Amino acid sequence: MGITDILCQALQQQSQDIVNAMCLVGTTKYLIQVLREDGWDALFTEVKNFCEKHDIEIPDLNDVHSTTKFGRSRLQQGQVTIEHYFRVEIFFTAIDQQLQELNNRFSEQAIDLLTLSCALTPKDNYKSFNIEKICTLVEKYYPVDFNMQEKINLKFQLQHFLVDARQDLNLNNLSTIQELCSCLVATEKTQNFYLIDRLLRLIMTLSVSTATTERYFSAMKIIKSRLRNKMEDDFLAYTMTIYIEREIVASITSESIIDDFKLIKERRALL
Repeated sequence: MGITDILCQALQQQSQDIVNAMCLVGTTKYLIQVLREDGWDALFTEVKNFCEKHDIEIPDLNDVHSTTKFGRSRLQQGQVTIEHYFRVEIFFTAIDQQLQELNNRFSEQAIDLLTLSCALTPKDNYKSFNIEKICTLVEKYYPVDFNMQEKINLKFQLQHFLVDARQDLNLNNLSTIQELCSCLVATEKTQNFYLIDRLLRLIMTLSVSTATTERYFSAMKIIKSRLRNKMEDDFLAYTMTIYIEREIVASITSESIIDDFKLIKERRALL
């Protein structure tokens, strides 16, 4: 738990950098594997000292597990010692389950996708901006979102953009993909670099942090209560969006909503 606590705390932050998150995943897996291979002796010594300090009985570890008060082994009787049982069936099993959970959550494909996405990071004057990795990212993970001609044009758009971004003061001092996407919209450069804008928006749908997901589940419990359990999915989605993004919704006036609603269709009655 001590090894995984740093990763858990980082993933619960509302905003998390992809590069740092992937580094933490890699180091967490490595340290857990080291614990599995070399951590048993140190843990056993610590547990033994604790038992001696508090006068807790320590069984003979060379005794056969099935003949002790700790229960019957699932393996054949007479083949498993107490030390083997605690080391293999408890210590190794707990660590293997932790590693399996991390591998399921952060598979090699997911890590590869997030790592390639780091090639779009504008930090340090686009130091990590790698055109070849970006093209590989599109080819491997977004083949449906870009046709063949757009994949060819994307490479040239990236070349033009990299030169322009390093010269344009508006595009300097950016550190995240979100800031880059917002800046492209503000400077109206999305007209020239529309393929880059599309890719940035696709990348931003990748949620590294668990904070947003936890907010959604909390909002669902508040909105879809026992008295409103027959709420339709569409209405629930709209209501959750308004509740979660209430800071944005607070800036929208009733008059603007009426005006937008009026523009949708001509109506006989005045709104």
